[in-house]
Amino acid sequence: MNRPVLALVASAAGGVERWLVDDLARPLAARGWRLAITLTPTAARWLEPHLAALAGTTDLPVRWTSRLPTEPKPHPVPDAFAFAPATANSLAKLALGIGDNQALTVLCEGLGSRAPVVVMPQLSADQAAHPAFEGHLNVLTSAGVALAADPRAVVRELERVGPPAPFRKNGDNTP
Repeated sequence: MNRPVLALVASAAGGVERWLVDDLARPLAARGWRLAITLTPTAARWLEPHLAALAGTTDLPVRWTSRLPTEPKPHPVPDAFAFAPATANSLAKLALGIGDNQALTVLCEGLGSRAPVVVMPQLSADQAAHPAFEGHLNVLTSAGVALAADPRAVVRELERVGPPAPFRKNGDNTP
């Protein structure tokens, strides 16, 4: 049986370079997820020293740029989505449906597909106090997004969605 595909998306929030590989990508891969990793452009810069380790968690390319129309899709259709960490900027764009980079395009498509989506917001108290922030969270949760407080909670939320082995079949699901 093919492994279910998880679109793992990360934006540039403080500390992501310390925990993304060991606390999120590796545990998810060990639980049977086939990771389709996409980074925001800034996260790709921050994680450059860790890209080889991140790539080691998947058989798919780690991406942060869009493809040309003549190029094949590098990732299969995801069965579920995890956005960790989600900065205030990226979270607001997701709530508004703004896919202005490859990472947000993937996530906006995920929300539109009604696949399970887990989001781990990571922002300052001042950003969370912005008058629009609660509305953005309300939009996302009303669309079925599960919120997680830390990488372990992301893994737990994805386990709640269902264990990967009996997860819905996604056809051949090759890129």
